[in-house]
Amino acid sequence: MADYLVSHYGFKLMEHDLQVYANEAANLLIADQEALTLDWLDGKFSPEYYLFLSRHRSESGTPTLTCHTTGNFSDSNEMGGKPRELAYAYPSLQKHYMKVLWNDRSRIPDYQLVIEATHHGPTSLAKPTLFVEIGSTEKQWKDQNAVSAVCDAVMKTIRDLKKYSNIGIGLGGTHYPSKFTELLINSDFALASVASKHSLPYVDRSMLGQMVSKSVEDVKYVLLDWKGLGKEKDRLSEMVSDLGLEVVKV
Repeated sequence: MADYLVSHYGFKLMEHDLQVYANEAANLLIADQEALTLDWLDGKFSPEYYLFLSRHRSESGTPTLTCHTTGNFSDSNEMGGKPRELAYAYPSLQKHYMKVLWNDRSRIPDYQLVIEATHHGPTSLAKPTLFVEIGSTEKQWKDQNAVSAVCDAVMKTIRDLKKYSNIGIGLGGTHYPSKFTELLINSDFALASVASKHSLPYVDRSMLGQMVSKSVEDVKYVLLDWKGLGKEKDRLSEMVSDLGLEVVKV
């Protein structure tokens, strides 16, 4: 993806030591470490947001184009970031990217287009983070058709980002929450953090507070995948009713 951006979008090398490139719209850093551990970026950059271009891996090997916010709901931080800390989210950024990619899906008919629930690091950056990924095996990572579609969608998003006002947080569903993906593409809702059913046992009032406060756009809704809440349904329903936000069941 970095090679494509450099060759097609006029990125010029600005700093050799860090491999920093730039064009009129963005800086491009080619990092020599795992993206999950890039918690030091604030010491070097001060952008509006951080957009990470990354590989996606899954056991199924299904060709997939994903994006997601970052954060750890549990006490585990084996995949970077701090335990029980969510990164800042930029809901309009994620929604606009997904809509741009969806509108160009004829270029990538063999790929699933989905968001993922919030997971892994980095979690402590001062600006919002969004991971944009191509998966799920080396075959897809090298697919220049997918690379070009994703990078073109990224640059369209950066250059013409549309803001949305119906901002929510998402609770429930699988790691690949299809209902929330559909909402992003086909409704007026945009999403900050999303907690899958596997993370719900760790969602207490403190984590709910982070889901709301760590959005750079005001959260007005709590979106519940009603059938995807499992045994946490009653506990979470009571908890979200105290937030003063409109609850929407999907």
